[in-house]
Amino acid sequence: MLVATGGLCFARHRGRKVGFMLARLTNAFALLLCAGVAWAWIVPAHFTWFLPYISPGLGLIMLGMGLTLRFEDFAEALQTPASVAIGVLAQFVIMPLAGWSIAHLLHLPTPLAVGLILVSCCPGGTASNVITHLARANLPLSVLMTACSTLAAVLLTPWLTELLAGAYIPVPTAAMLRDMLTVVVLPVIAGLLLNRMAPRLTATLAPITPLLSVIFIILIVGAIIAAKKDLIAQAATSLIFSVFLLHAFGFALGWVVARWLRRDRLSTRTISIEVGMQNSGLGAKLATTHFATEPLAAVPSAISAVMHSLIGSALAAWWRRSSPP
Repeated sequence: MLVATGGLCFARHRGRKVGFMLARLTNAFALLLCAGVAWAWIVPAHFTWFLPYISPGLGLIMLGMGLTLRFEDFAEALQTPASVAIGVLAQFVIMPLAGWSIAHLLHLPTPLAVGLILVSCCPGGTASNVITHLARANLPLSVLMTACSTLAAVLLTPWLTELLAGAYIPVPTAAMLRDMLTVVVLPVIAGLLLNRMAPRLTATLAPITPLLSVIFIILIVGAIIAAKKDLIAQAATSLIFSVFLLHAFGFALGWVVARWLRRDRLSTRTISIEVGMQNSGLGAKLATTHFATEPLAAVPSAISAVMHSLIGSALAAWWRRSSPP
């Protein structure tokens, strides 16, 4: 009995230690992402193999998001709908308008303009939850906003992309809608159901799924960077500047709108993070599938993943220092 108890205590201690290590690695995702992008740039062959697996990789990321959710979470969102609604509306108003405006004002070439508008029309990404945690903001609110914007994106992302990018190139709205249902909605629902029906399995997977999401994001972004290296080099200045402006406006205007609508300090930070960070993996997948004739269209999404992670990490560090532990 003593041996069994000691073994159980050791197993729990080991589980906590592994969970702590995984959490540390996940929290360093911005640094890991930058390292992955540099690696993909230097040795493209180490990442291009993942190109055919972008859809399954994104599906697993969405499954991981579903595993963090409960049906009760959506009921809670209905009880305090104001902040969730503000974040989701700001996500699909501020970012698409910013993407369209930047593309027009900077006279971006068609592939970059379409790619920038597409990623600006995507929902918030799971990385925003990590940044919210690091910033000591409102993590439950962040998770709810990410989930709600992801589900709303099934209709809004194809429609907004057609509305704002249709002047540049024909947008296959119906095909994008089917893709969103397959790659986004089904995995999220599968994760929700698994969380409900197999809570012990979900609890076991919980420390691992965030790290796996980070790994798949790095693989998706790295694969696109590696495959489009030469094209990126030709348009690097306008590409990086336009993506920086998109996310800078998103973080700043998200914060301004939340303050204007009198959200509390932590909710304001959370809304700023949620608006400023996009599901760049989804943008990359949609661009690769539906704008294959424009090789550069997927690149803004890849650069977006790096840019919003860097800006978000810097803001999180600043806010974390100004918050009590």
